[in-house]
Amino acid sequence: MPAKTFMLTYGYVPDMLERRQPHRGAHLQHLEQARDSGMLTLAAALADPVDGALLLVEADQAQEVFAWVANDPYNHAGLIRSVTVREINVAIRSS
Repeated sequence: MPAKTFMLTYGYVPDMLERRQPHRGAHLQHLEQARDSGMLTLAAALADPVDGALLLVEADQAQEVFAWVANDPYNHAGLIRSVTVREINVAIRSS
């Protein structure tokens, strides 16, 4: 059975732009590793204000997504104040 697609959203702490700098490189590496493994298909920070992020993740179960979030350097640094994971039904996907 193919993996499911999940919409993952982060709610960031106030002053995220200033507070993320020491952790940004490790966070991006975490995202790139997930992309390279086929787990992550999109990652984007919300703009103006930068108060959250939207990610599309392929996994068999939502618990896998939560486990992956638990290892995000932004999470370890206390920069993520909320997380939602919702399964989505993809109607059209680019190749």
